This record gives sequence, structure tokens and C-alpha cells, in this order.
Amino acid sequence: MANLKEVRNRIKSVSSTQQITKAMKMVSAAKLKRATNAIVQLRPYANKLKELLANLSASLENGSSPFLIEREPVKVLVIVVSSNRGLAGAFNANVIKAANNLISEKYSEQLRAGNVSIVAIGKKSQEFYQRRKYNVIGNNNDLYLDLNFENTSKITESIMAGFLKGEYDRVELVYNHFRNAAVQYLVTEQLLPVPKAEVKADEKASQVDYILEPSKEEIVDQLIPKNIKIQVYKAVLDSNASEHGARMTAMDKATENAGELLKALKLSYNQARQAAITTELTEIVSGAAALSA
Repeated sequence: MANLKEVRNRIKSVSSTQQITKAMKMVSAAKLKRATNAIVQLRPYANKLKELLANLSASLENGSSPFLIEREPVKVLVIVVSSNRGLAGAFNANVIKAANNLISEKYSEQLRAGNVSIVAIGKKSQEFYQRRKYNVIGNNNDLYLDLNFENTSKITESIMAGFLKGEYDRVELVYNHFRNAAVQYLVTEQLLPVPKAEVKADEKASQVDYILEPSKEEIVDQLIPKNIKIQVYKAVLDSNASEHGARMTAMDKATENAGELLKALKLSYNQARQAAITTELTEIVSGAAALSA
């Protein structure tokens, strides 16, 4: 059994760790509230805009917008949205694993040819792919310091420009979708070229006949770049809220585990203390008996 000093030191260490994890949980809970408000406010607009453009572009020819043109995916860009910090459970590991699965299953030939590039939003994904010698484009780790639509749009604009120049034939987006503080699920979706909605036969009869001004083609051309920026911004906001939710859950579990460990250590301490007292009493009684004899 460990001596009393060792057990006291462990109790002190675990208590300090528990205070830290409890504080981190409270900080993440405060940040989660703001992050949740941001994504909840944006999501209906982003989803409706995406749905509207998908339906409009489904009836257009490929040549109506350069962002709709399907090309053979010789060069692929994968946007991986992670966080700058750890201590969030499997949050970062899961999104990186999803991106790796996407590359290995869908773009293995492009990977062998060296035609897979990465845009990492978040320090964890940036470091992961740089260590493995991927072609990582840019450094976007400062985005979370001032997360807004304007700063996110700068990243998206460079990606759109690369697509128009033919530097990438396909752009995929991988991120964590926020559902609630305890649940986040991974999303992998094609960003470019913009996917068209598949209109089923039974849906055509229910579609509303809109009057469009100036024309369907001009509306699509103007809204597609905006929609692409909105979808990337939504993904980053989703990931940001998911990060705080995952960290809050992880720190809550860590605090709970520290409490259980403290109970076990205090029990061990009391047992060691009782054993020491018993030994001292035995020695006193034995000494008194020896003196009386």
C-alpha cells in the first residue's frame, strides 16, 4: 500500500486537475451559447439558398455558370475543418479520419498521382497533413481568432479562383455538423462544382412556377458565388459550435472521472492512515507489556 505522503500528493494533483477541467467546461459552455446562436441563425438561410439554387441549376445547361461545369476529377481539393486546440475528445480525430476515408475510397488514384491538395481550417488538421507531406495550401489557423463571414470569404474566394483556373476539378468539404452539445455528426459534401438537385417525377407537379427577374441564368450566376461562400461559412460555424460542445462534454466527463478517482484515493488514504495508527497502537501496547513484565 502506498505511503501517506504519496497518496496526499496524488489527491492534491487530481484535485487541481479537476478544478481545471471544471473551469474549462464552464468556459466552453459560455462559448457554446454564442456559437450555437450564430449557426442557428444562419442555417435556415443557408439551407434555403442551397435548395433554391440546386433546383434552379438543375434546369440549366452546364455552360450557364463555370461553377456548374462537371469535369473529370483529375485534381482534387479537400477542405478539412477542425479546431485550433485539443482537449475536445475525438472531435479532431473524427473529422481527420473522415477526410482520410474520403480520399482513400473516392480519390485513391489522384492521391497516388499527387493530385490531392488540402485546405486545412484549424491548427489540428493543418499540422496533421503537413506532417504527412500532403500539399497543404495556405495557413488559416487565425480564422477562429476573428470568425466572421468576411474573413471566411477570403478563403472561399481563393478556392473559387483556383477552381476557375483549373487548379482543382473537384472540391470536397469535410466538417462536423452541430446538432446539440452532446451530438455532432460528420458531413462530407461536394462544394464544387455545385451539385444539381435531382428532380423526381412526382415532385415536378408540385413545383411552384416562379416569375424570375431578370432571368434564371443571371440569378444563378449572381447567387452561386454567394452560396458557395455561405456554405463554407456555415461549415465553419457548425464546426466551431461542435468543438465547444465536444469540449464541454469531454471536460464534464473528465471532471466526473476525477471525482471518482478522488473517492478511490481518499479511501486508500484512510486505509493507509488507519494501518499506520494500528501499527503505532500495537507498538505502544507491546512496549507497555514489556515494561510491566
